[in-house]
Amino acid sequence: MSTEQRVTFRAAELRLEGMLAIPEGATHAAAVCHPHPQYGGDMDNNVVRTVTDHLRRAGVATLRFNFRGVGASDGRYGAGVGEAEDARAAVALLQERSGVGHVSLAGYSFGAMVALTAGHDHPGVDRLIAVALPLPMFDLSFLAACEKPKLFVLGERDQYCPLPALERAVTMLAGTNRLERLAGADHFLAGREHDVGAQIAAFVGAP
Repeated sequence: MSTEQRVTFRAAELRLEGMLAIPEGATHAAAVCHPHPQYGGDMDNNVVRTVTDHLRRAGVATLRFNFRGVGASDGRYGAGVGEAEDARAAVALLQERSGVGHVSLAGYSFGAMVALTAGHDHPGVDRLIAVALPLPMFDLSFLAACEKPKLFVLGERDQYCPLPALERAVTMLAGTNRLERLAGADHFLAGREHDVGAQIAAFVGAP
C-alpha cells in the first residue's frame, strides 16, 4: 500500500492541508471530504481514513484534506459554499499530482453534501460517492440531471436520513445510481467502516 505524504494546496487565497498518496501506475483517483467541521469533523475521521486506506490498497491515488478553518488549513467555516470550493481545489491538486484525468469525489455526512455540490458539474469529476448523506438538510434537485455514476451508502438506522427517503430520491436521479444499505448501522457507522471502504474501492475501480 502506498504511503501518504502531507501536502499543502491553495483554494483561492487560502492554504489548505491534506494527505496525498499516489500508488505507482495508478489509473484511478479519489478525493474524500470529511464530516461537519463545526462538530469535530476533520480528515482524520475514522470513516474518511478507512475509506482512503481501502482505496490505496486497491491502487487508487487518494487525497483526504481539511476544509478551511480545520486543523492547519487557513480560513473559517464556509457554510458549505466555501467547502465546495475547497473540494474543487482538492480535485485539481489530485489531477495534477497523479496525472489521472478524472477523479472520483467522495464524502461522508456533511462531506457527502459538499462532494455532490462540488462534483456534479465539475468536468474533472467522473464519479460521485455520498456516505450517510443527511438528506433532510439538503435539496438534491440540482443533481436530477447529473449523468455521472453515483454511489450512496447509508446505514439502515441512520438518525439523519430515513432510508425510504433516500431510496425515493435516488430513483429520481439520472444516470447509473447505486444505493448500498448497511443493516444495523447508524449515521456514525461504528464497526462498519471497512464495509464502507470496500464498497467505495470497488465502485471507484470499476470499469
